[in-house]
Amino acid sequence: MPGTVLLVAAAPVGKGRLVDAASVLPVLAAVPPETLAGTPTASIVELADPLDPQTVLTRLRAAAMTPGPLTIYLIGQVHLDRRQRQLHLALARTTTATVRYTGFPWHWITQELRLRPAGSTTVIADLHTDQESWQALTEQPLDAGPGVAFYGRVAPPARRRAPAAPAYMKALATILRSGHRPPLLQLHQQAALSLGEDAPDLLPARDPAMPPAIPPQPPSQPQPTAPADSGMDPHAAITAAVEAGRHGEAAALAASWEQSALRMHGPGSKETIHWMEVRADLARFAGDPARSCETWLAVASARLAGGQAPDSAEVEAAADRAHHLWDRIRDPEAVRALGPALVALRRRVPGRQRGTLQLAQRRLEQFHTQQVG
Repeated sequence: MPGTVLLVAAAPVGKGRLVDAASVLPVLAAVPPETLAGTPTASIVELADPLDPQTVLTRLRAAAMTPGPLTIYLIGQVHLDRRQRQLHLALARTTTATVRYTGFPWHWITQELRLRPAGSTTVIADLHTDQESWQALTEQPLDAGPGVAFYGRVAPPARRRAPAAPAYMKALATILRSGHRPPLLQLHQQAALSLGEDAPDLLPARDPAMPPAIPPQPPSQPQPTAPADSGMDPHAAITAAVEAGRHGEAAALAASWEQSALRMHGPGSKETIHWMEVRADLARFAGDPARSCETWLAVASARLAGGQAPDSAEVEAAADRAHHLWDRIRDPEAVRALGPALVALRRRVPGRQRGTLQLAQRRLEQFHTQQVG
C-alpha cells in the first residue's frame, strides 16, 4: 500500500527562533519519497514555517486518515503554555506570551493519530527547547501515543543566541539519501551516533509491539457479549472493523461499550466520555460530519457539566472539533439543526482562535438566509 509522508518544519519568525527548522527541508527533499516512507511508493505533504495551528491540524488530520503507512518528520521547537502547563509546537507567529493561541498543542498530535492501525505510524522528531519547556520534559517526556513508533531527539536550551541547526534530522536525511532505509531503530542510532551527543538529549526510541490503536481505559467495565466472547480488546476490534470498511459494526461496538460505561460509571464519567469521543471519531471516518459534530457537541457539554473549565484543553478540543466538522457539513438542514448548539457552545468556549463565535454566527445566518430566499 502506498505510504504518506508529512514533513513539518516550524519555528517562530524573529528573536524567538531557537532552530532554523526549514533549513533541513532541501536535504529531506533530496531523499526519494519511497525511502522517506519505507514503502514502494509514497506521497509527500510539506509544511514550511506554517502560521496557523488550524492549517497544521487540517494537514495532520488528512494524513492521519490515509489508509497506508504514515511517517511524520517533525522539526521545530516546543514551548510550555504557562497557564495550562501544556506543551506546544511553536509556529511562525508564536511568542512566549501567545503560545497558547499561536502554537500547535502537542496533544493534538496524539489525538489525531489514536485511531490509526497499530504499527502503521512513525513520528521522527528533531525538537529544541527553552529552559521552561526543557524542565517540563524532564518531568514528563513527550509521547506520540499508543501504537506509534517515536524516534528523535529533544535538544536542551542552547547557550548561544543564534538559531541552532536541526543536526539530528540532517544526519538522518544524509543517511537516507543513499536510497536505503535501515530499520528505524538502527536509523535512529546511526543519526544519534553521528552527532556524538549524550543520551539524555535523545527521545526514548519507542517501537511498540502492536498495542491497541485506541488507548484502553483502566479499569475494565463489564464487557458486552460479543467482545467478551471473542476475547478481543474492544479497541482492536473497532479498529479492525474500520480498516475493513465495516463502519456500522465499529459504531455499534463503541455504542455498546458506551452504554456499559454509562451503567457502571454514570454520565460525565471519563469512561463514558471516552467512548463518546470514539464514536465521534468513527462517524468522521465513516464520512458523516453531521453525526460527528453532534457527538463532539455532546462531549463538550458533558465535560462542562462535569465541572471542567471552558478553557481546559479537553473542552476546547471538543469545541474545536465540533466546529471543524460543522464547517464541513453540506446538508443545509443539518447545518441549521446543529448551528444553534454550536453558537451556544462557542459563547462559552471560544477556544484559542479569535472570532470563532462570529464565524459560526455568520455561517448560520447565511444558511437561514438561503432558506428564506
